[in-house]
Amino acid sequence: MSDAFRKLLAEREAAPTSITPHIGIVTLHFQLYGVEDLKAKRKVFTPMRAVWGREPDLAVAETGDYETLDSAVWSIVAIGGTSQQLTARLDQVEKAIEQRIDAPVLEVHRELL
Repeated sequence: MSDAFRKLLAEREAAPTSITPHIGIVTLHFQLYGVEDLKAKRKVFTPMRAVWGREPDLAVAETGDYETLDSAVWSIVAIGGTSQQLTARLDQVEKAIEQRIDAPVLEVHRELL
């Protein structure tokens, strides 16, 4: 075996073989006013899936208060290379949602895995 090949093998063994992604979840609790039926409720949150559901690093879902007309719970799951990147991305998405969705946010819960 040549010295160059041995060197390449040694570098490969020393280098990490996998990257562990960081996962973050932000759960938003919304208060709704003037919603008369579930169809109207879903219409308020159409941008949640239309805008952020298409992002490759995000997953968006309604995760609670499905049948309640005056509140909604949505969760956004993000994936990132580092916890700092993930925190910045979740901050960005949270601010954009608060500006775009016509419903006040009552509570925000974050979890980094």
